Amino acid sequence: MNILLLCNKSPWPPKEGGPIAMNAMVTGLMQAGHLVKVLAINSNKYNIPEDSIPTEYRRSTRFETVYIDLSVKPWPAFLNLFTGRSYHVERFISEDFSSTLISVLKTEKFDIIQFETLFTTPYLPLIKKYSSARLVLRAHNIEHLIWKRVASKSRNPLKRLYLTHLWKTLRKYEFETLNQVDGIVAITGKDAESFRKMASHTPVTGIPFGIDTGKAVTVIAVARPPATLFHIGAMNWIPNQEGIRWFLQKVWPVLVKKYPDLTFHLAGREMPAWLKNLKMKGVVVDGEVPDAARYMENHSIMVVPLFSGSGIRIKIVEGMLAGKAIVTTAIGAEGIDCSNGDNILIAGDRDAFVEKIGLLLENPSLIPEIGSRAQKTVIRNHDNRQLMRKISDFYRDILH
Repeated sequence: MNILLLCNKSPWPPKEGGPIAMNAMVTGLMQAGHLVKVLAINSNKYNIPEDSIPTEYRRSTRFETVYIDLSVKPWPAFLNLFTGRSYHVERFISEDFSSTLISVLKTEKFDIIQFETLFTTPYLPLIKKYSSARLVLRAHNIEHLIWKRVASKSRNPLKRLYLTHLWKTLRKYEFETLNQVDGIVAITGKDAESFRKMASHTPVTGIPFGIDTGKAVTVIAVARPPATLFHIGAMNWIPNQEGIRWFLQKVWPVLVKKYPDLTFHLAGREMPAWLKNLKMKGVVVDGEVPDAARYMENHSIMVVPLFSGSGIRIKIVEGMLAGKAIVTTAIGAEGIDCSNGDNILIAGDRDAFVEKIGLLLENPSLIPEIGSRAQKTVIRNHDNRQLMRKISDFYRDILH
């Protein structure tokens, strides 16, 4: 099959959740024998120079990008209050992207055109005009649900009011779009069930994030002292910032008082100023790191205090493959085949986080035991080659 992937950001380099998931799709489809073309949005928020992308990757994917300014503009954002349209989505509409897309569609005939995230779907009407390809939405999240959760946690009444407007208009757009595509690929089984209720006439499948399980490291049977906590994730994503702020305010003071020599390392791109300038006992802000896998190797316990979001936490799946003991929330564990106390530890409040982390610190043999079971879970459920066979079957079903 000849497949066009429309990406809301460049899948290369695969250093954060979205690009990692999209790159796994790109490389997996090519390994499965399909032709793949990538048309990606480059933006002020995530700008990747094309000449920094490996030549072979660009050649094999016929890689193209179009720049879109995604910065929030106060006046258009205010006027959007009176339109009933989703401001989240409108920011992705671009004449330059439309022109490039038309040129691509006039040049090539595609069997499948896949929208990576909801935010590439404003081009649906244009595509239907120029192509007879089957249209698939690969939903990384239930997008409006993320913003509904963010709005519910806002303490500022005016901010909460505006965030409520954002999630409701996004929900309206999301529902409408789900009924305009030929198929939906959800990134978790739970999301797939939700999409079936939201779009009862659209074929839906749940195919999780795929990973190269051949890169799994051997889990050392004995934890290396001293144990260290770490978190890695893109810090321009609001749920990550919210969770880390909560953890540092509520949990860390209790932990560091109980375990004075404990350290907590923070890594990820787009560290906000309040974290860069943080002066807190035992907290080390490493910022963006060149090699996430190596960073994970150097630390013991992964902490993911997530209270909003949807879809699947790709960094948790990577941490599990790396054999890490992970402490997260129920929302953090959503969409992952995991069991509290077996291959992951789940906590919902300050006391539970302190208890679960303390359990690992005081019983260091549990760290590799839980990590080893976590790794086996990922190898069983997230092998990219197996998942690409499933998505290929889904494509064939909607083509006939």
